Amino acid sequence: MSTETKEETFTLEEILTSLKTVHRLILWNDDVNTFDHVIHCMMKYLDYSENQAEKIAWEVHNKGKCAVLEGSFTEMEIYRKILQQEGLTVSVD
Repeated sequence: MSTETKEETFTLEEILTSLKTVHRLILWNDDVNTFDHVIHCMMKYLDYSENQAEKIAWEVHNKGKCAVLEGSFTEMEIYRKILQQEGLTVSVD
């Protein structure tokens, strides 16, 4: 009777990502979504005030991206999926 073991390999990036305890949800600028839609989504899903949501929309417009939320990888993935369903361009860092 022999025992086989399966070896898994991971990239350095995957290892470092798994060790990271705080992840960020990044909202990216695009040519599709309007300011009103971005503001609406920030208020509805991330509970920002209208003023805060407007500041986020302007930062995304001017700088190309903005970190809109921090938390666990699982939590950020849930919000990423929700905002992607709304048509926003988001990623988890």
